Amino acid sequence: MMTRDEYDETREGREQAGGRWRGRGRGGGTGGRGRGGWQVADLPAADDAEDWFRGRLPKAWFSEVEVTVDREEILVVGTLAEEADGAEAEGRISRFRAETRAERIEIAEEAQARYRRKVSWGARLGANGALFTHVAAPVMTRLRQPERRVLDTLVDAGVARSRSDALAWSVRLVGEHADEWLGQLREAMAEVDKLRSDGPTV
Repeated sequence: MMTRDEYDETREGREQAGGRWRGRGRGGGTGGRGRGGWQVADLPAADDAEDWFRGRLPKAWFSEVEVTVDREEILVVGTLAEEADGAEAEGRISRFRAETRAERIEIAEEAQARYRRKVSWGARLGANGALFTHVAAPVMTRLRQPERRVLDTLVDAGVARSRSDALAWSVRLVGEHADEWLGQLREAMAEVDKLRSDGPTV
């Protein structure tokens, strides 16, 4: 039996799809192999997504907005323009979520039509935070025995529940310890994409 909160999440996710927009290919792209398996160029550029949301969101909602983009999802996390902590902050986040649902769905539909990515939401208040919706995208991969043994060791040690959970844990660990390097790599890739877009067309 689905809880009311789980039902709301499912309904909100369906409504965010808008019924009219459907992604093409994996990650909403139009298909086509390339760097990393699927070309980023298959999707509309989302470099201006943070500026778009800052202009589109009601000013009364958030004191700060953080927008994170990948191939499948745009995650919008705002800091509520209030002061509270503990259970009171959790309650205010929950109230904000309920009161703004319809308007957030409308904004998400506009953004999804513009960027062809799902839009997910979250809010922070004091030391508290919550993600209302988010995309958990499956990633397929093939591993040789030495790599599978790494995952099996994590499972056998109780660090992870399954190989897929162990793989997700490993990715999070790399992200935490290589954040600076990954940031430099993303900046270099963005510069390459810019040079490619500025180059002559064939």
